[in-house]
Amino acid sequence: MNPSSSPSPRHPWLRLLPAALAAALFAGCAAPPPPPPAVGLADLMEQPAERALVDGVRAYDDARYAQAEAALRQSLQLGLNSPRDQATAHKLLAFITCTSERVADCREQFRQARAADASFALSRSEAGHPVWGPVYRSLTP
Repeated sequence: MNPSSSPSPRHPWLRLLPAALAAALFAGCAAPPPPPPAVGLADLMEQPAERALVDGVRAYDDARYAQAEAALRQSLQLGLNSPRDQATAHKLLAFITCTSERVADCREQFRQARAADASFALSRSEAGHPVWGPVYRSLTP
């Protein structure tokens, strides 16, 4: 048999070997797709909803509850992307509405927090708060 002739009929799979080797070689050369760019705080602050959330959290922390409520509601209306951010906005709104004796709205904010993020839960100290803790616990199964 001439070495340059095709493989013997006893080993027909040998005809596929060069194509399989070429495919494996070229598959190894394909570069993986680049990772998505990291999203930083500066990027988020350019988003109106996220900026409103930050403003609302800051106002809440500074005990400026009317401004906090307005900014938090605005953040939700503008469409926060993150379910966790949505839950945070609803949680703080629940705290504000409970402390201003708007219990029905407080209860609804806790419901919406849970609807936005199924893993939403108050911390032990938050759940033990004398004003909003009973409202929150009344919703917990």
